Amino acid sequence: MGRKVLVLSEVRDQALRNVSFEAIAAGKTISEGGEVIAILMGENVASLSTELIQYGADRVVTVENDKLRTYTPDGYSQALLTVIQNENPEGIVFGHTALGKDLSPKIAAKLNSGLVSDATAIEVVGGNVVFTRPIYSGKAFEKKIVTDGIIFATVRPNNIAPLQKDETRNGESSSLTVDIKDLRTIVKEVVRKASEGVDLSEAKIVIAGGRGVKSEEGFKPLKELAEVLGGAVGASRGACDADYCDYSLQIGQTGKVVTPDLYIACGISGAIQHLAGMSNSKVIVAINKDPEANIFKVADYGIVGDLFEVVPLLTDEFKKLKIHS
Repeated sequence: MGRKVLVLSEVRDQALRNVSFEAIAAGKTISEGGEVIAILMGENVASLSTELIQYGADRVVTVENDKLRTYTPDGYSQALLTVIQNENPEGIVFGHTALGKDLSPKIAAKLNSGLVSDATAIEVVGGNVVFTRPIYSGKAFEKKIVTDGIIFATVRPNNIAPLQKDETRNGESSSLTVDIKDLRTIVKEVVRKASEGVDLSEAKIVIAGGRGVKSEEGFKPLKELAEVLGGAVGASRGACDADYCDYSLQIGQTGKVVTPDLYIACGISGAIQHLAGMSNSKVIVAINKDPEANIFKVADYGIVGDLFEVVPLLTDEFKKLKIHS
């Protein structure tokens, strides 16, 4: 017997984030042939429902309110709890993003439910939905099942492949009016730092720099390589602490957790806190002058050399490949 599963979609700059489609794929696995309902929350977002259906949602519920224009825990909690009360789902899936990590425990506490966070794989074994998640800073993995109540989980971006987009697929879209009140936090204005290129948390290719870049200027060749490959630039905490770059680029235990197809570590020694944020990348390439650097222990490919010589050479070679492809 299939399950009804709710999936929270995430919108940024009036576009759906890729993790929304990955969460739908996770919801499909959990539902076991049941109904997967995507939830859209925000202002003027109803037009995005078609894309969610094309990526596998059976139905879309849209909650539009000017108080949902920007994320606040109170506003989103009120809207989401109303949808949950109306739908009475057997499963709920969020992306393990900044929003998901903040909102999911609040909702779980309100529902008196357990929560499996940061799932990297989902399978059904003997009628049980089995979640795989990293523990001990990514040094080990555990498998968990939910034995009672709602199956509630967050999924790590770039780990569960979205379903193939089907532009011929049809599904029902409906709207729900929610009276949002008593907000403890009101966002008057959002000031964003100017950013370039691909979103780091969803990038398929990440070029990361550590203390070995030596300066803010040292990130320039990394940015050039990222631009050629269509990837994002990240950094170790050491590089951020040294003011070589902004903390928004930090990858690691106290920064972002990324799982790209390709991770190129430039001048990064490989402290355990950094490895916790990137060691599950599919292919890891390390560039470091120190042949004993810890990063080589997790790397699939290692280059012992000066990043300021190696990175420009890689950039030139990739440019040539793109020209001839």
